[in-house]
Amino acid sequence: MSGTSLDGIDLVLVRFGQSAPEKLQPELLDSLLCPFPEQLRQQLSQLAQSGPGELELMGLVEQQLALAYADSVKQLLAKAKVNPEQISAIGCHGQTIRHRPYVQFPFTYQIGDMFRLAAETQIRVIADFRRKDMAYGGQGAPLVPAFHKAIFAKPDSYRAILNIGGIANVTLLQPNRPVRGFDTGPGNGLMDNWIQQQGLGLYDKDGLYAASGVIQQDLLTDLLSDPYFQLQGPKSTGREYFNAEWLAQKLQAKNYAPADVQRTLTRFTAESIKIALVNEAIEELFVCGGGAYNKVLISDLQQLFPTVQLQQTASLGVKADDVEAMAFAWLAYAYDHKIPGNIPEVTGARKAVVLGAEFSS
Repeated sequence: MSGTSLDGIDLVLVRFGQSAPEKLQPELLDSLLCPFPEQLRQQLSQLAQSGPGELELMGLVEQQLALAYADSVKQLLAKAKVNPEQISAIGCHGQTIRHRPYVQFPFTYQIGDMFRLAAETQIRVIADFRRKDMAYGGQGAPLVPAFHKAIFAKPDSYRAILNIGGIANVTLLQPNRPVRGFDTGPGNGLMDNWIQQQGLGLYDKDGLYAASGVIQQDLLTDLLSDPYFQLQGPKSTGREYFNAEWLAQKLQAKNYAPADVQRTLTRFTAESIKIALVNEAIEELFVCGGGAYNKVLISDLQQLFPTVQLQQTASLGVKADDVEAMAFAWLAYAYDHKIPGNIPEVTGARKAVVLGAEFSS
């Protein structure tokens, strides 16, 4: 899995049992994070924006990305001392460079040459998970709720699984009701963009830079006024919308201290999550993704959800870093076992369908 944070490739090695595949508990054997080479990270970031020559760049980057995926798979297997012949399939999300669910002809596009990945690793690849959902009228996102339901649902507790990547999404696991889920809005993406612009690193480790600033209430109010936060689910978004250009428009003719902007962006992510859940009587909130390690963001969430038990998904047996990668391993498994990978109540699709396409080695 490589997500909107552009921090690299998250891999998990998962063993699934053979009985009752729709209810089984996956066993995490090993995991690995492979950071992107800086040039590739910058090119992927560039591809997420409009610009001249982007198609040529996409063709070049797609091949480099496939090779990066292949190298990371080989590293994980070597680390776990597992032979390629033992692997049933690679479930690969690809890298999203466009997600347009609200245009006349909605589309989503993830790059990464899966044929090259299969050839380089000599392992069958299952990928292209989002477009079939869109073909059935869905938004192609979020897709993780089906996985969250399979392993995190509890029959007597209203749980929410909150994934804070570049964009944040939530899955609502309410007893005796259909699973719901949607993108709440920005996760780490705007915070990462801002601290990078200040030349202070790729992300705000532990939220320390944000902690040195002060929330600017007028800016926070302006950020929260975006129409996206008034939409009802199904809804999804991406870096094509909430990006550095979007923030620059909000900051136009303003003169905030950089650290104050970082602090306000952190609170903005928390407040936008609160807006999304304001009418939900959730009892437990489990956080995963890179944002789970931002202490300021988590403190804000605890303040905004004072009566909710908030903890990382590690307490449920899956580390915050591993959940999303494991979800795409599960989607590959679901493809093989003909288990629908989407939830119509989440994506808006006309029906539940098996997701993905196979790329043989």
